[in-house]
Amino acid sequence: MDYHIKDITLAEKGRLRIEWANHSMPVLNIIKERFEKEKPLKGIRISACLHVTTETASLMNTLKVGGADIVLCASNPMSTQDDVAGSLVKDLEIPVFAIKWEDTDTYYKHIKSALDHRPVITMDDGADLVSTIHSERTDLIKDLRGGTEETTTGIIRLRSMAKKGVLKFPIVAVNDAETKHLFDNRYGTGQSTIDGIIRATNRLIAGSTFVVCGYGWCGKGVAMRAKGEGANVIITEVDPLRALEAVMDGYRVIPIEEAAKIGDFFVTLTGDISVIRREHFEMMKDGAIIANSGHFNVEIDIEQLDALSNGSKRRIREYVDEYRFANGKRIYLLGEGRLINLAAAEGHPSSVMDMSFANQALCAEFMIKNAKELENKVYKVPKDIDKDIARMKLKSLGIKIDTLTAKQQRYLSSWEMGT
Repeated sequence: MDYHIKDITLAEKGRLRIEWANHSMPVLNIIKERFEKEKPLKGIRISACLHVTTETASLMNTLKVGGADIVLCASNPMSTQDDVAGSLVKDLEIPVFAIKWEDTDTYYKHIKSALDHRPVITMDDGADLVSTIHSERTDLIKDLRGGTEETTTGIIRLRSMAKKGVLKFPIVAVNDAETKHLFDNRYGTGQSTIDGIIRATNRLIAGSTFVVCGYGWCGKGVAMRAKGEGANVIITEVDPLRALEAVMDGYRVIPIEEAAKIGDFFVTLTGDISVIRREHFEMMKDGAIIANSGHFNVEIDIEQLDALSNGSKRRIREYVDEYRFANGKRIYLLGEGRLINLAAAEGHPSSVMDMSFANQALCAEFMIKNAKELENKVYKVPKDIDKDIARMKLKSLGIKIDTLTAKQQRYLSSWEMGT
């Protein structure tokens, strides 16, 4: 078996951590039990480009017992948990190509290694796998039945491809499932981003001015948790509806040009490029801390930060780079501008990833069953899958809900009855 990981002797530590995470993933375990009996993915080659974490390991195991032939690579150069990679290779015999802190060249070599598997189904987290297929490995397209995408950033890229008519196989937007973005993006990103910032800096959040750039579901989660820590939260937005929502949620909403002057912490979660750039760095006060929790490291203009510091940069803590300007001002960048929740922390808690990865598993099954009917575009997760996952999660929590009576069902499906 070919693989490329940091150290396979870390496998025992990884195995225990995977076991710990799996305790909080009851929905995925229910799916795993069914997959083991039915083998819905028997013989299906899957190439997955995901964060190599304990929760991802549980997904890989579910797919494998369902009959899939899987290869996994990292979807971010800093998000791999090397002990988990070791356990996946040694204990589950799943080829993994991922090393934490890998450089860009190695990152893309790993993607190409995963594609050498000649997948029938792709699983993506940021659309790098799909984009590489379309740009460099078009020979694979004829065998591909479809793929899944888990991030807002990836869906933006894929919908752009579909709109331009260049997407060559169907994709299910796992990120758009309500059991994904309402929970993973909000509660997962919220908690894990604050966790990453605190682990990296050991700075007090309470009483600080905390600037959240972007008020999508991820931004809402981070703002909520920063507020809970006692921060004075400021939101910056370009979308008037989201800005209005932030106002109604009780936050101060101002342009980034104003926020740059007063912020102590800055976090970007927009999916766009150069959200914090040269003119904002110049306005920031000494000691400002900047982090990113969007998928790619493009939201903070690191090249301009380098230019302003004229190469005066040092790593003052493991995940903290200090940029010193000519006037003595210091700006601190966390995790090299990459996903701080995975660079400096462990990513989302397993109980929320339970639903996200349940969507991945069931959407892979959906793709296999329905590939012949699907067009080359981006599809929403079928409502029945979304609701089934919610029902399973509620059941695992011991929570019961009401059901409609026959009279209520008739009323909701009719138009004749009024007041």
